[in-house]
Amino acid sequence: MTKVEQFRALHRGRVPGDPLVLPGPWDAASARALVEAGFPALATPSAGVAACLGYEDRATPADEMFAAVARIVRAVDVPVSADIEGGYGLAPRELVERLLETGAVGCNLEDSTDGVLKDPHEHADWLAQVRYAAGDSLFVNARVDTFVRGVADPEQAIHRAALYVAAGADCVYPIGAPTTVLPLLRSGIQGPVNVFAKVGEGPSPTELGELGATRVTFGPGLHRRATAALREITAELK
Repeated sequence: MTKVEQFRALHRGRVPGDPLVLPGPWDAASARALVEAGFPALATPSAGVAACLGYEDRATPADEMFAAVARIVRAVDVPVSADIEGGYGLAPRELVERLLETGAVGCNLEDSTDGVLKDPHEHADWLAQVRYAAGDSLFVNARVDTFVRGVADPEQAIHRAALYVAAGADCVYPIGAPTTVLPLLRSGIQGPVNVFAKVGEGPSPTELGELGATRVTFGPGLHRRATAALREITAELK
């Protein structure tokens, strides 16, 4: 079984309360630590990688992001999915080729840019081109940004999700969705649903799974928690 097949299999047959938990490494060392902890797959956070490389979130040059993902992939033997933001303005075929060169088996793709939601039909067409270029070689996680862009109506998220699934997305990610609407989203969305969790805060991944999450990711939460811990350690050295 290839790594992308392994990754797809991890999303199947999830029961309520048992979501796939995908922590986010920001470099090779953190990736190894997470694999040693027993996680079967990883999902890089663009903001965490950006901070590691010395950039603000969404300011990482494409070349540096792909290089960072490649280093993480080389460091571990489990499947790795990569957050590649909005695709860096690359044409679908080039985007897929560059991502596959890193060894990643999946990707997050956002449906907003510069804080503004993209037209959902145009974005779905673009996702369809990514899907065509990738074939079955990538697991595409289509991020739905309505909640983080001030659109609270869950039906808008469900509408976008339906378009993206029809375009070939393997999973949808309504980032920032309130926990109160997760059961509604679960009932209205076909296929796996990715839910964001806050490190060290509730609800737990198990609770999010009971509310409808197929998989749980943490964005840059682990990197920020590690950075805070380092500040505490260095304070003791003074």
